Amino acid sequence: MAPPGPSLPRTGAFALSLFAKPARRQYVIGMTPRRLIDLPGIADLEFKAVMKRDYAEPEARLENPELDEASRTLFKLTADEAEALPRPADWDDIETRPIPAQVAAFEDAGWDVTDSKRRPMRILGHFNQQLWLAIRGVAGVLPFQADEPEPDPWASSLAAQAKRFQKR
Repeated sequence: MAPPGPSLPRTGAFALSLFAKPARRQYVIGMTPRRLIDLPGIADLEFKAVMKRDYAEPEARLENPELDEASRTLFKLTADEAEALPRPADWDDIETRPIPAQVAAFEDAGWDVTDSKRRPMRILGHFNQQLWLAIRGVAGVLPFQADEPEPDPWASSLAAQAKRFQKR
């Protein structure tokens, strides 16, 4: 069967592939990006921002101390402290760029800062400066992440056997 060309109608699976969303970027073979929403307390804060839009605004830090508490717990730095820190001479002011540009830059740095629907998190503005400073080693710390367990050779061999069985 010939591959679909310009003379063939665009129907079926080929037509659907034209509108498919691009797959997530892979950084290192077998490694997945760290997700901001998976850090302790961030999912709850994001839920509050979804339910109340004002929670995502920069002024919300004054009315909601839990934002600074989460920031200090995770990065050992609050947003106000991060804002006041002097930047290195070669700093590119990435934290002031539009959020979509920052999302792509975070992905390049190995962080996923989107929600489950791949939209930028509403509370990203409260944590982007601290995260950039910690990623680049200027100030603060990155939250601890346990090493991924070694793949179990028995499980992978079982999966290979199941695949061979399905081919029969």
